[in-house]
Amino acid sequence: MTAPLKVKLAGMLEVVYPALDCDFLAEQLLKTMGLAPNQAPPPPHQNNWDESDVVLITYADTLRQEGEKPLVTLHRFLDEHLRDVISAVHILPFFPYSSDDGFAVMDYLAVNESHGTWEDIERIAGDFKLMADLVINHMSARSRWFENFRKRVDPGKDYFFEASPKDDLSAVVRPRTSPLLNPVQTEDGERYVWCTFSEDQVDLNFANPQVLIEFAGIIRSYLEHGVRLFRLDAVAFLWKEPGTPCIHLQQTHELIKILRLLIEHHTPESVIITETNVPNRENLTYFGNANEAHIIYNFSLPPLLINTLVTGNCRHLKTWLMSMPPAQMGTTYLNFIASHDGVGLRPTDGLLDDAEKQRLINTMESFGGKVSYRRAADGRDQPYEINIALYDALKGTAEGGADHWQLSRFLCAHTIMLALEGIPAFYIHSLLATENDYERMENTGRLRSINRSQWQLDTLKETLADPLSHHSKAFSELKRLIAIRRRQPAFHPNATQFTLHLGLQIFGFWRQSMRRDQSIFCIHNISSELQEIALSDINLIGTDHWVDLISGLAIEDLAGSITLKPYQCVWLSNRA
Repeated sequence: MTAPLKVKLAGMLEVVYPALDCDFLAEQLLKTMGLAPNQAPPPPHQNNWDESDVVLITYADTLRQEGEKPLVTLHRFLDEHLRDVISAVHILPFFPYSSDDGFAVMDYLAVNESHGTWEDIERIAGDFKLMADLVINHMSARSRWFENFRKRVDPGKDYFFEASPKDDLSAVVRPRTSPLLNPVQTEDGERYVWCTFSEDQVDLNFANPQVLIEFAGIIRSYLEHGVRLFRLDAVAFLWKEPGTPCIHLQQTHELIKILRLLIEHHTPESVIITETNVPNRENLTYFGNANEAHIIYNFSLPPLLINTLVTGNCRHLKTWLMSMPPAQMGTTYLNFIASHDGVGLRPTDGLLDDAEKQRLINTMESFGGKVSYRRAADGRDQPYEINIALYDALKGTAEGGADHWQLSRFLCAHTIMLALEGIPAFYIHSLLATENDYERMENTGRLRSINRSQWQLDTLKETLADPLSHHSKAFSELKRLIAIRRRQPAFHPNATQFTLHLGLQIFGFWRQSMRRDQSIFCIHNISSELQEIALSDINLIGTDHWVDLISGLAIEDLAGSITLKPYQCVWLSNRA
């Protein structure tokens, strides 16, 4: 018999807060969330997604129109251009903020007035599944909570994590080169606050259970405004203990379980996504036993896929794919190859050697990219991410430089992403094939701004209406490929996947629907040369009729072969 919700919650809280009255804390959390102590759980291992799910990632103000709030402009663009293309939209932090393009939140419960209102958010949530960021690790140094921390009053007095410069912090894993501890003058003297990312982003103190209760209230508010997918930003750093790496600590995993328990009891179709830009094996731990994240980002995919396409060699991508465990029912991967951040290099640890990483970095720099660094435990600065627009990242090869295959290479990358196990997510600037924005980068002084352009809506519409522009060509073809994908049961995020071995210039895998009524052989020429494949090597079943879903061409002679042009892809299906 399943334990009542309060009993289960109290047991989980005891792992994090063994010295506290966890029965009382459980009561407070349930009251804050509006849940009954004996509320029934949702069905276990439930997939809240299918093959029709496709996510768009965008800032609230990426699209702008004179005299109109950006959230209104975004909604109109979604309605006019993407209503039958995407199922969900991830609007990056739309709250009042002081830095980092939204990730230094000043007020979790307000919409940035320059973007729009909660009513605008709710209207988008009425037409698409809405993903929002729960910026849970840190908060703005200009927030009311932090001002109260300085004044030594509540709420906020004990909401931020403090440490001493005398503490042993040598093992702490850093994603940045900025100081970890920053001195702050308060009403009762100088205190040192923990800043994982920047001086303006002060880490919250979840050792104080009141912070957890505050976030339960924030989550409930988001649910009531229509949010159904919660992206837990930088969650791997949530719990700190000097003398440890302060990443992936057990209390962090337990807190994710607690948040999931609360969220899915409130709204069973809601989903938690953990944002953990770390090496692949570490990333996989956030599935837990199908009781932590419903979805994890496939952080190794962007650098490995870019590396594959600029080297014309899929060995590392294939090795990685073979090592990836099938996600349990009720969990899956979020596949992306570009985002508002850079192309992470830590997820390649153990997958690319140092020389291969450096070759990738050199290639991206030759295509206009920049490199951000992090401070390693030995005190040295190491490459952390490559900042570049995906369209420019794929403008050529490592050996030959820029060439005329840029658009084909770019489309090949997305075709691979669309077919992989998991849910595909498109950063809006990839869907639009936006190039490096050097002007914005210079204006902000931040390398990540190279891939955070803003489009005037009228200009964008004119560009997309021009059939000769690469933006129009990419947008039209990507929408066509998405439409094909959304009709295929074999592309369900949890459908079977096996890696094919077709040489180093052909990247292939097989998908089979959960009812076993459809097979799709996904085959991609990742080189700039023609490639011929004997159909006997693919092992197509002779009694079935096979068709390439992308071109519509039927396969008549199973004893013959197919020739793939540079970067051409085929989805061979026994069900048209």
